[in-house]
Amino acid sequence: MFIIGINGSPNKSGNTAFLLKEILEETKKLGCDYEIINAAEVVLTSKTPFCTGCSTPCSGKCYEGTQLEDAYKLISKADAVLLGSPVYFGTLTAQIKAFFDKTRKIRGEKTWINKVGAGVTVGASKYGGQETTLRALHDILMVHGMVIVGDGHPDFDAGHHGVCAQKPAADDEFALRRAKVLAEKIVCMIKK
Repeated sequence: MFIIGINGSPNKSGNTAFLLKEILEETKKLGCDYEIINAAEVVLTSKTPFCTGCSTPCSGKCYEGTQLEDAYKLISKADAVLLGSPVYFGTLTAQIKAFFDKTRKIRGEKTWINKVGAGVTVGASKYGGQETTLRALHDILMVHGMVIVGDGHPDFDAGHHGVCAQKPAADDEFALRRAKVLAEKIVCMIKK
């Protein structure tokens, strides 16, 4: 079992990265391997850091031979994808949006259909836009035909949209408990 975590934060070692790693380390205990991709870094390796809609259908020329292309290939090999974004003005960051805007070619190839997908987010306040950010992450997963899972598991409870934390994420005990449940759910769904 192989899972890709995508850190949509411009901060490589911030709260979102921390929460992603917590979940992925739990999946590792359950037999998974994982890698983390930092969206902010890899989008900068393409011709432009954002999609310009230069061709229809998308040719993918703007990212050929770059770290972004390598990231997309890695996702194609994964059984599950875990997206993470801090809350920026009530939604996800420009970095993770740009990362996925450039996946038009992959979407057309239907490469990521039926992969397990989940999301995590961290906001500055308790009700700081985490749910709207998770919904935006879910939209990305849905547009690729992935199977979206929340943080519910039969051994725990029905859960919710995914893991939402208030920064500092390391101090949010509720979110840390939900991270363990989400890890269990992701692994359970991969096995199905």
